[in-house]
Amino acid sequence: MIRDLITVVAAVAFALGAVNATEKQLNLILIMADDLGYETITCNGGESYKTPNLDKMAEVGMRFEHCYSQSICTPSRVQIMTGKYNDRNYTKFGELKRGELTFAQLLKNQGYKTCIAGKWQLGKEPDAPQHFGFDQSLLWQHTRPRTREGESFDSRFSNPRFERNGVEEDSNKGEFGPDLCADFICEFIEANKDKPFLAYYPMILTHCPFIPVPETSDWNPDSPGSPSYKGDAKYFGDMVTYMDKLVGRIVEQVEKSGISDRTVIIFTGDNGTDSPVVTDWKGIKYAGGKGKTTNAGNHVPLIVHAPGLKGRGVKHDLIDFTDMLPTLCDLAGLDPYKVGHGQSWDGRSFAPQLKGEKNNPRDYVFSWYSPQGKAKAAKVWAHDGHHKLYRDGRFFDLLNDRLEEKPLKGELTDEQKTVKAKLQAILDKRLKEVGR
Repeated sequence: MIRDLITVVAAVAFALGAVNATEKQLNLILIMADDLGYETITCNGGESYKTPNLDKMAEVGMRFEHCYSQSICTPSRVQIMTGKYNDRNYTKFGELKRGELTFAQLLKNQGYKTCIAGKWQLGKEPDAPQHFGFDQSLLWQHTRPRTREGESFDSRFSNPRFERNGVEEDSNKGEFGPDLCADFICEFIEANKDKPFLAYYPMILTHCPFIPVPETSDWNPDSPGSPSYKGDAKYFGDMVTYMDKLVGRIVEQVEKSGISDRTVIIFTGDNGTDSPVVTDWKGIKYAGGKGKTTNAGNHVPLIVHAPGLKGRGVKHDLIDFTDMLPTLCDLAGLDPYKVGHGQSWDGRSFAPQLKGEKNNPRDYVFSWYSPQGKAKAAKVWAHDGHHKLYRDGRFFDLLNDRLEEKPLKGELTDEQKTVKAKLQAILDKRLKEVGR
């Protein structure tokens, strides 16, 4: 399915930078897998799982080597949607402050049709998705908890319990939750193919519980859900492959709807892979690091397919989740500062890289990480892809110490001294400005 896209794109005279009229604005699809670290994708060097659709997207599109999220789900979701680091607007796990602006609100206010399907975890108010800019929603863990009342069964996969536009909707005929979400996105694409749209797909896969999927021999369509939180990690590979299949379905729908020449598809993950998953990656064993502050916890895949893409291939620019909001606005032909009602953003658009234009990539990634929103418990650091400095003074060479086991001490080289001073200045400035 994706191979056909090569022919379509090659024939397109449509350039990203030439879009102005509303009827020709780019459609935007953002897909974010759950608990899927950088090392899991085959084109990133992963050797344990099969991801043919993502590999083909990378082949015909652009793959970024250095994209960084937060280390766990809600902090990443708040950051990617609002374009701000958590020190500015993160309150507590499972919540997004009602006063925040999201990329969906900015695009909707400029005429985009918007939808979201998948995992929410950003507030239990029935109107929360619509408040934050989504015309339509099909969500898990919105108004109800993860498990069924009085039971321990997880409710996201087999016979799931969702909320459609804030209204509770239960399935009991052998449905698989991720399939329903993909159906919802595909139906939205077809219904809005003649209008500019934003489809945000924060996937339910590949988060635990690790369970059989419909294509495995022991899939049970009558199951009420996994009775344990983790499930069995032996199924993780099947879940990765099924996730990849659903990404392929979205790409195929874009083709069927005849809008490949004006649709940008961005794929990423919300944080590192969960334990106890261990992946073969470039000849080594790579343990999932979800929740940790090492790269295993926040180094995620980023693959972009777009019409008029210049300089296809691998990019080594630093990207973090605050960059997604200004990038989506940029691709839509909007200035986020003009449409943002006086808001300021921490992100930097990477649309110029996609357009093949002269760009000004960021030279550091900052993180304020506190899953419960407590300032005193926050772990704060900055890194430039090579060296990493924590607020407590620990300094690491990430290229030679991936697991951050040996902080640099004693006599530093002149280069290390320069880098450390630069990163320290970033931390000092940030913490002084925000005061948190």
